Amino acid sequence: MDITAPNPTAPKTADRSRAYRDVYERAVVDAAFLWLLRSIAVDQPHYAPADLVALEQRLDAQLDLLMSSLDLGWQACENALHLQQPGEAFTAAVIALRSHDLAKIQTAIQTGLADQHTFKGLVSALGWLPAPIVLPWVERLLKGKDMNHKTLGVAACSVRRYDPGELLTDILKREDCQKHTPLQARALRLVGELRRQDLMPALQVNIGSKEPSMAFWSNWSAVLLGQHALVKNLHPFVLSPGPHQARAIQMAFRVLPVEPGREWISALAKNPANLRAVITATGVLGDPHAVNWLISKMTDPVQARLAGEAFTLITGIDLEKHGLTAPPPTGLMPIPNDNPGDPYVGLDEDENLPWPDAARIAALWRNHGQHFLVGRRYFLGKAVAPEWLKSKLADSPQRHRHAAALELALIDSQSRLHNTHSRVSP
Repeated sequence: MDITAPNPTAPKTADRSRAYRDVYERAVVDAAFLWLLRSIAVDQPHYAPADLVALEQRLDAQLDLLMSSLDLGWQACENALHLQQPGEAFTAAVIALRSHDLAKIQTAIQTGLADQHTFKGLVSALGWLPAPIVLPWVERLLKGKDMNHKTLGVAACSVRRYDPGELLTDILKREDCQKHTPLQARALRLVGELRRQDLMPALQVNIGSKEPSMAFWSNWSAVLLGQHALVKNLHPFVLSPGPHQARAIQMAFRVLPVEPGREWISALAKNPANLRAVITATGVLGDPHAVNWLISKMTDPVQARLAGEAFTLITGIDLEKHGLTAPPPTGLMPIPNDNPGDPYVGLDEDENLPWPDAARIAALWRNHGQHFLVGRRYFLGKAVAPEWLKSKLADSPQRHRHAAALELALIDSQSRLHNTHSRVSP
């Protein structure tokens, strides 16, 4: 018998290879999906740090699987890059950087720079991996001649809260860098995030810029550096719907004294289209004077859940824990829906907020509202104070963590602004 003859019952090598490729292709799909799920979760009201850790561990498991055979893992990643989606860009960048293979890293970066969506995934990868893997590449990007590479490097510093020292100073001073608006805007933002007081002159140069993004981030960072009087420059951003309104609201109403804050809210309310922004600003300001108005908005199905969230942000009263929720109103069209004629198919911003029971909340407030002093700012039921903010930053749901981080940075001039979007697991 010829011992070299093939065994007809044994699977062919090509079939086995194909089966393995299927496993790695599935891992890329799963990793990209888990990244997307996490990117949504970090801004949701019902996700706490422990929930994020569970997601991150599932994502790490898929990334480790892809690294178990680098050739097959990278091939699957590279094949998925043509989709030009942020989750696939994130996955490919993580595998490429972990491989230390220059060609793979160049492919991942080039693809990630294709548009804003893939750029988000690429930046996320640079924030995900350990510093020894990423920081040499960050410095290489910052020192390069390509402005897009520099922008990526600054964005990586931002998500990692890594101070690149003179490299940031150089970017803010060089004329060619100053002409690149995305790079300059992200650099101006980083000044505030890192609390670089030495770069206040660069902010002052751009505070009155005609370029909205540069003007916004210059003023935003200057306020973080303690120049609270410059909050007045955020007024037009607060009043105008646009890419900076939400951040302007979160900053301005934490800095303004209560009475001027009320005046800004009144100005904001003159445009009926700003109603959601008014409700958000009311919660951020934290003045219990507005609680009864918020309760009245809980009877409007469109605004009810947002008003409930603002109520909790002021009072600290958890609607679900205290039995203050109601069933969803009947007859509401779910968002997104299956109606092909409906042009709006985005996610409902309030989807994961509880429905408030306005009557029960009103009764509770009549009994307990006297414990809150009108004209004083409250954050989750207590006066704004460092220890309280640190406790909320540690274990609260994500939206409350975002708020606590900003509050803490504004009253503690020595600490950097904590990145509550960064990974929780080590």
